[in-house]
Amino acid sequence: MPSRQQAQGGKMFGLLRAQQEERLDSVNKEFLEDQKYKDEENLAENLESFKKKYVEFDLNDQGDIDLMGLKQMLEKLGVPKTHLEVKKMIAEVTSGSETISYRAFVTMMLGKRSAVLRLIMMFEGKSDGNGSKPAGPPAKRDISSLP
Repeated sequence: MPSRQQAQGGKMFGLLRAQQEERLDSVNKEFLEDQKYKDEENLAENLESFKKKYVEFDLNDQGDIDLMGLKQMLEKLGVPKTHLEVKKMIAEVTSGSETISYRAFVTMMLGKRSAVLRLIMMFEGKSDGNGSKPAGPPAKRDISSLP
């Protein structure tokens, strides 16, 4: 692999992405080996799913979801929140930090606490790919059909 100073553009992005994958995989391995989670159903599949979601919303590729990453995620899920609401959600998950680390994210998703973010992520997982949203523009309606 090229050294950090020799890599440019896409190569550098690939290198950073590979390093991030390694870090997240090592955290997943810790959770898989943790006795506290040994009874968790489908733990390996869930951790892989959490990793994909986390990487998708880690906008700065620094290994943490920041305020804007979480705000964008919520908007994509159709649950837009104000900056203050997003800050409160992050504080609930991290106990004071301004970003959500992957470890805190997984702990929240596997934990028993009913964090708002966890509920939203679970809702998105249930709504993925089931085709509940109609495709295309809404049907034309006339004034007599309105309630």
